[in-house]
Amino acid sequence: MTMLKLHALLIEDDPHVLYGCEQALYIDEIASVGVDSAEKALRLLTPDYPGVIISDIRLPGMDGMALLREVHERDPDLPVILITGHGDVALAVQAMKDGAHDFIEKPFTPEVLVDITRRALEKRALVLEVRRLRQQLQDRDFIDHRIVGRTPAIERVRRLVRELAPTHASVLIEGETGTGKELIAQALHEASDRRKGHFVAVNCGGLPESLFESEMFGHEAGAFTGAAKRRIGKIEHANGGTLFLDEIESMPTVLQIKLLRVLQEKTLERLGSNAAVPVDCRIVAATKEDLRALADAGKFRADLYYRLNVARIPLPPLRERREDIPLLFEHFLLQASASYGRPTPQITPARMRQLMSHAWPGNVRELRNVAELCVLGIETDAPPFGDHRTPDGLSLPETMDVFERSLIRESLRKHDGNLVLAAQALQIPKTTLRDKIRKLGLAGEVH
Repeated sequence: MTMLKLHALLIEDDPHVLYGCEQALYIDEIASVGVDSAEKALRLLTPDYPGVIISDIRLPGMDGMALLREVHERDPDLPVILITGHGDVALAVQAMKDGAHDFIEKPFTPEVLVDITRRALEKRALVLEVRRLRQQLQDRDFIDHRIVGRTPAIERVRRLVRELAPTHASVLIEGETGTGKELIAQALHEASDRRKGHFVAVNCGGLPESLFESEMFGHEAGAFTGAAKRRIGKIEHANGGTLFLDEIESMPTVLQIKLLRVLQEKTLERLGSNAAVPVDCRIVAATKEDLRALADAGKFRADLYYRLNVARIPLPPLRERREDIPLLFEHFLLQASASYGRPTPQITPARMRQLMSHAWPGNVRELRNVAELCVLGIETDAPPFGDHRTPDGLSLPETMDVFERSLIRESLRKHDGNLVLAAQALQIPKTTLRDKIRKLGLAGEVH
């Protein structure tokens, strides 16, 4: 964030003084916004306000000292510069004690105003940059914690979420049932500046068509039989937040048209009303089908497809990221143990081989269910523990390579890439481990 992107908020009830300050800053390429009261200035303040405040102490209504206190309650790091008249030195001293960044005594030269303003802007730019970096770290930690895995495919998903979360772009998440589409949508929401708004999830395939319009758009009292009072719909409830439309391919065509209109005009009309309600929500849609193919076949509106598909996040099925299975399973075991208040079971190598060789048609959701059964101590003959076949498309040697790569990668991770410690943990010679690392393409894991 550069200083020229910030501006000075000038508060002065004398129009001639205000104009002179604006001109002095303009000549020095510092943008400014001028108002004639503290009350008007407060209405302009937003969280992480991109500027500094320069205010006369003596104002009609709220004075500069009261403004200073109010601003510091909202944001203690927002610089406030107070302009004092002759004889207001005592007020200026008190203002500095109360946290004012600086003060300027009338009469003052343009050079003094510019110099103090520039230093305040530099301080504000630094504060906002630190906040931005801190938020990025928090978002990164959140995304890394929620999206578990180390395979290149899942690393790409994490990268896309990090890149797209700060934007307001519509996102289309594609993946088979159980791959975690709603989790990705929640991560996009929580890592965005809309996190304080609602995350509203709608399963488009789970709502009867007769109720869909009322659920999505809301209705007024008396709009139809049984509508006893006004109801706010899902789209309106998501105003300021994120609307997640799961199984978007199953949305009725007539409602696709209405949704498209909402996205284009950013307004909706409740059933039984002609009044337009403004809405501003981010749309994240998910599908298990090829939405482009459906649009080409006339089974989904092409214009809505292109409106939703501004950005795309494809989710890999679990069978294509088998090396993540041990880490994911451990993650789900810990979650289930905490949820049920039960000890975390130890998984034997034989059990892990079964997990690694299973086809996982239900993807990550199925793996999580198996982890919960293990924590609850429920044995089953059903797959994966009752299924000893190799996964579809993989030979036995290929399956063993996947399993071996996963064990070695996990051991290297636990020992920070230390070859000697990893070899001791795996109970194999260091030279053998080095050969396997070279064979399995894991040289980048050794530090």
